[in-house]
Amino acid sequence: MTQKIFSFIQSALSEGRKAVLMSVINRDGSSPGKQGFKLAVASDDRFTGSIGGGVMEHRLVEQAKRILKQDKLPLPHLISQDHNPDAKENRSGMICSGGQTIAFVPLTANELHEVNRILSGFKKEEKGIFKLSEKGMAYTPGTVMDRYYQSEVLSENQWVYREQTGMPPTVFIFGGGHVGLALSKVFRPLEFKIHIFDNRTGLNTIEQNHDAHVKHIVDYRQVASLVPEGFNVYAIVVTFAHKSDEQVLEQLLDKKIKYLGMMGSTKKIETIFDHLKEKGVTEEELSKVHAPIGIPINSETPAEIAISIAAEVIAVKNGAKC
Repeated sequence: MTQKIFSFIQSALSEGRKAVLMSVINRDGSSPGKQGFKLAVASDDRFTGSIGGGVMEHRLVEQAKRILKQDKLPLPHLISQDHNPDAKENRSGMICSGGQTIAFVPLTANELHEVNRILSGFKKEEKGIFKLSEKGMAYTPGTVMDRYYQSEVLSENQWVYREQTGMPPTVFIFGGGHVGLALSKVFRPLEFKIHIFDNRTGLNTIEQNHDAHVKHIVDYRQVASLVPEGFNVYAIVVTFAHKSDEQVLEQLLDKKIKYLGMMGSTKKIETIFDHLKEKGVTEEELSKVHAPIGIPINSETPAEIAISIAAEVIAVKNGAKC
């Protein structure tokens, strides 16, 4: 959920204008509008955000503009869009197949208090749940789900959509060298929170790293407590030596996290895995490790390696098979 959308809505409502918030609550197939995508339209015809683009988005923006010119706004409702050009109803005008369901929520000054609470949560970086339903918009701070999005549609008049806030995808990178530096540059615009660790002091690539949110010099023998468990946690092991790779990996194997990957040649990985098996680590535990890390693009430079790793992490994050 983007802060920019709600800052836009806050500005409109504070100045006496009305607005419509559109949010994709469900998608299937190759629909361009991913669950959680949002777009807001103000009654002065300005808008921001995206629910997938194309002719569908243009048409719905124009529909919102027309609604906002009415004296009485409709209640929150759902709009289904079928991207099949042969669909008999709810045809979006796009030909990419799949479909999406969009919550269409008109807003007035009555919702300004809730918008302010949402923005306050952003500023505090607090965990909370953003909720849309046929009754309107709500925000509950201090609450955690086990996923980012949850949608339940019982009927046109009975539906609810919940979205986790305050828990951005967080990547923990062990190894602050050239690959760690490149990884930080790649993950920053992807809106990951970045933690980077190394056991070497005075490392120039750590000093040059202005993209990581957290940088620490650590003892690789004691890193388990540095990585929390969670559906939004990704761990990457790219230290400068196979021994430290093994030390870090061993401590993270039993963590319930979204992604765990280790860089290395096939031979190096086999050697580390054999050592861990001798210590009692099971094949099932090792099967959770993405190693060799990254998608196979014959990457050689730190920048290419970082793109390969980030692509695999994004695939896991978005539920793609890899």
